[in-house]
Amino acid sequence: MPELPEVEVVRRGLAEHVVGRTVVAAQVRGRRVARRHVAGPDDLVARLTGTTVTQARRRGKYLWLVLDEPGEAALVAHLGMSGQMLVEPAEAPMEKHAHAVFDLRDADGRVGLQLRFVDQRTFGGLFIDELVPDSFAAEQDWVPETVAHIAPDPLEPSYDAAEVVRRMKARKTQVKRALLDQSLVSGIGNIYADEALWRAQLHGERTTDVLTKPALARLLDHARTVMLEALGEGGTSFDALYVNVNGASGYFERSLNAYGREGLPCRRCGRLMRREAFMNRSSYSCPKCQPRPRSPRSVRRR
Repeated sequence: MPELPEVEVVRRGLAEHVVGRTVVAAQVRGRRVARRHVAGPDDLVARLTGTTVTQARRRGKYLWLVLDEPGEAALVAHLGMSGQMLVEPAEAPMEKHAHAVFDLRDADGRVGLQLRFVDQRTFGGLFIDELVPDSFAAEQDWVPETVAHIAPDPLEPSYDAAEVVRRMKARKTQVKRALLDQSLVSGIGNIYADEALWRAQLHGERTTDVLTKPALARLLDHARTVMLEALGEGGTSFDALYVNVNGASGYFERSLNAYGREGLPCRRCGRLMRREAFMNRSSYSCPKCQPRPRSPRSVRRR
């Protein structure tokens, strides 16, 4: 599944190649891609046609294109497991799993590019949602209603690390669960949670109530840093007409220190990395650098 850095790569590509263009025609192939649009695919097409994209935004793994439609609305996209949003010439061969295609006109009246939503597994989707005030922003901002309950991610201007630490500290939950809790902080998926925990030398079963605020702050800083590093690598992956996302483990795979490295030596101490079951997924850690807590109330970090 694409993680936050990969989705941010897509957002940046959309901001460069789609913002300012008008949707002059739209096709939605099948109902599944528009299943989250309650009024159905025909309504999605009708509402999009003739609108101009004014912004490309993101929170966590949700993308949205702000439209100049009356009433302030946005086309929201979730990439699911394998979704891609591609900007290509209209004459380019159509992808087998292109479920939605939008013809774009630029400010000079030229039509020739298409925005295509391609999804092999069809877990992703598109829908139009109304914009509502963002309760997490210090200054007035707007987000799709569907996204309004999701906390800002570490790369957003409205992200408040001190507030996240305060809320994490007030709970008694495993620290990895807290990292993945979108009501606390969004966008930190399983891969980057393991990377941040490895850098912080914390086991994911440590509980947030016994970790110190500085320890939690360092962990969140590591999460932000590792995602920025991944974003730096992913940012060179598409050309002038291509918005790419890697539906597997992203562009940062060769630099991972924890995730997927079971049985390989820890890059810090040399001990063989381990894999443990976690919420129907896997966690990867170093048994020496990230010892399991000895009891439910593990020793405080200094």
